[in-house]
Amino acid sequence: MNEDFLHYLWKYKLFSKLGLRTSENEVLTILKSGLHNKNAGPDFLNAQLKIGNQTWAGNVEIHVKASDWYLHNHETDANYDAVILHVVWENDAVIYMENNQSLPTLVLKDFVEEQVLNNYRNLFLTPTSWIACQSSIANVNDFTIDHWKERLFFERLERKSTEIKILLEKENNNFEAVLFQLLVKNFGLKVNGDAFLRLAQSVDFSIVQKVSSDENQFSALLFGQAGFLEEAVEDAYYQQLKAAYHYLKHKFKLEAVSKNHFSFFRMRPNNFPTIRIAQLVSLFHQHQHLFSKLIDLKNLKDFYDLFSIEMHPFWKTHYNFEATSKFSSKKLTKSFVDLLIINTIIPLKFLYQKSRGAVDEESFLEILKKLKPEKNSVISKFAEFGVSAKNAFETQALLELKNNYCAPKRCLECAIGVAILNR
Repeated sequence: MNEDFLHYLWKYKLFSKLGLRTSENEVLTILKSGLHNKNAGPDFLNAQLKIGNQTWAGNVEIHVKASDWYLHNHETDANYDAVILHVVWENDAVIYMENNQSLPTLVLKDFVEEQVLNNYRNLFLTPTSWIACQSSIANVNDFTIDHWKERLFFERLERKSTEIKILLEKENNNFEAVLFQLLVKNFGLKVNGDAFLRLAQSVDFSIVQKVSSDENQFSALLFGQAGFLEEAVEDAYYQQLKAAYHYLKHKFKLEAVSKNHFSFFRMRPNNFPTIRIAQLVSLFHQHQHLFSKLIDLKNLKDFYDLFSIEMHPFWKTHYNFEATSKFSSKKLTKSFVDLLIINTIIPLKFLYQKSRGAVDEESFLEILKKLKPEKNSVISKFAEFGVSAKNAFETQALLELKNNYCAPKRCLECAIGVAILNR
């Protein structure tokens, strides 16, 4: 038996209220079950109960075993002096208060139906390889799942915005600077994301603003900071960038990131760090004050148009500085732009709007519902259990569900888990 489950039973009164009696056989009537307290102190505050002919106002403490009261040293804690009822699953000890009177106790297992317990056992005690409700989730009605998905999506946005706030504090609330860092990180994808963020943070954004209007200078800055201009490559463009970086490094007292942080291993050529850096150069060179442009966009086509950038001619015939390759425009694909919208633009716009007290939630939902569903192992696994995703809004919700509810077994806080338990 799980104490959290007992909290759940008490909170939603999932037990027979008829004939409810304490362990001392006094009639118990629950007028108010109290407010669930997730901080230190009794589990439910400001409850109202009628025990026998006496009405009580105070707190409720819940344990699996009555003896847990002493195990947790509540008898020496003044926070528990106002407890008026002890709710337990097993009554293995009599609890005495300061006045030497026994604490009224409700033995919950005497009043819980077998079906509720079976639902609990199926959800929590059945061995599972992935999620607790994988054998039941397909039977939960669509209305419950759809409403829960929306809540999950905005929880995910809130969590991402909390992470972005840390960057904003470091950059004195400069949204342009934070957009630069986030986009650079996401251009690195999962494999090179950390290395790309290190690259973005290796140079003050004020320097980026100064040099980004000159494409060669900006290329020299990013490739030099990434450590890609330290070889003896006999190429005129490479030598030009190397000389420019030598000047910038001394002017701004820069310290480069080691190129060993960047991985090319088993990557498609279009995802090579060199190509992604070149695309970043083109993007920020062609769009000064990028955040100011992005913040007003609502139409998906406008996002695609903004990210339709032209690469420097050198990179149309190269994947690195050493060897030429077949001509390729190397434009940003729609699927890649979708990832930027999902992981960078929407979270940052959400936080920006929130800071101004006017969040347009519908615009975020509208955009994400037009994007194709993400493809990954989590989404594929949900589909196996009968929960499919039609768009990026739903895949984001399912990722939040898996990572922050299923994995830590927060079934009692999940609308799907509650629906299964309440059958």
